[in-house]
Amino acid sequence: MQKTFSSKFYRALVVSCTLAISPALLAQDSPKPLKALLITGGCCHDYAQQKDILKKGIESRANAIVDIIFSADGNTKPALPIYGNPDYAKGYDVIIHDECAADINDPTVIQGVLHPHQNGIPGVNLHCAMHCYRFGEFTKPVTNGAANSHWYEYLGIQSSGHGPQEAIAISFTDKTNSVSTGLADWTTIREEHYNNVQVFPTAHALAHGTQVIKNKAGEPQRTNDFIIAWENIYQNKTRVFSTTIGHNNETVSDARYLDLVTRGVLWACDKLDADGKPKAGYAK
Repeated sequence: MQKTFSSKFYRALVVSCTLAISPALLAQDSPKPLKALLITGGCCHDYAQQKDILKKGIESRANAIVDIIFSADGNTKPALPIYGNPDYAKGYDVIIHDECAADINDPTVIQGVLHPHQNGIPGVNLHCAMHCYRFGEFTKPVTNGAANSHWYEYLGIQSSGHGPQEAIAISFTDKTNSVSTGLADWTTIREEHYNNVQVFPTAHALAHGTQVIKNKAGEPQRTNDFIIAWENIYQNKTRVFSTTIGHNNETVSDARYLDLVTRGVLWACDKLDADGKPKAGYAK
């Protein structure tokens, strides 16, 4: 009888101790979600829909929470509350720029937008973010260090415009990179293809896009070949991922696009393994 009692007591003690330490072990095995801030709004895009598509797409693919700052202003000077607030990124692991603010050109305001990234907070930039915060002769290659080069140095590529909407054939040119490994080439619907005025030495191309431009008779006139996805190391410390794709809702909601963007977010935060899978605790 004594032996039976001792065995039951021992098993109860083990269960009790296990329950007591499980929350601590769980906390170690399940890191806190990445905190991402999506900044969106401005001219020329359906940001009211796209912000929700991006939030749902990223959160369903990674252990992340996406907060949103959205301006319903449909102009090139959206009233985003980050302007004049260089500490807007406080408490976040990564900032996703998806705004279209082509005429926000005050160098002091632009410096405030860049401030968190200069302090090491990673960035992800989508589509029209490439055409924001520009002034001076931005259609010509800017000089590194010039007043109007700061946003482009952060991005890693300078772009100034796009042609008509036509399908873009996307080809991953670095298939061994953690962001692009295993991702299949695809052809988009009719989309805007952003030019590359110049590529900075800090940028590393992941994918190119080719787009056939037709004349009025519908005959092929020329083919544009530009980088459409890349990584950049800003000021030798800050990880920055960008893609110029993402004008139309159908493209933004495409699973292939959301896979690419989510990998870009994870890479920027150093939460992506070499095989393209999220590091332990950051998969969904």
